[in-house]
Amino acid sequence: MPELKVFNFTHNFSTKGEGEYFDLTDMVHKVVAESGIRNGLMHVFAPHATGVLILTENDPALLEDIRSFIEKVVPRSSDYRHPSNAHSHLRSILFAPDRTIPVVDGRASLGTWQSLLFLETDVHSRRRSVIFQVIGVI
Repeated sequence: MPELKVFNFTHNFSTKGEGEYFDLTDMVHKVVAESGIRNGLMHVFAPHATGVLILTENDPALLEDIRSFIEKVVPRSSDYRHPSNAHSHLRSILFAPDRTIPVVDGRASLGTWQSLLFLETDVHSRRRSVIFQVIGVI
């Protein structure tokens, strides 16, 4: 009978401010490899009210399009009641703070053009963490 294993890893980093993307794709592959898990799931969670995780193509033009889309949907300036960064919180509810990625044959099963990106929605630099948990059989 295969042995079930849980592997946890936390990655800490700093952002420069609003609209910055931080590519976590290499970390996804590194954590899966270190886990030794052959088949299962990787759950990635950003424990922040103003930072989110997105799976998309890491293309500079597309990332600018995403920034423009977010600005149109939730403008930086509006008649918000929450002081200073209401738009940051509202933007963060458009995207989930977590993602789940299948692990198949010891590899994270991302699509050909998929990257896992952390998007900073807050107005200034922050110290951030992302928790990776791989659960499966070895």
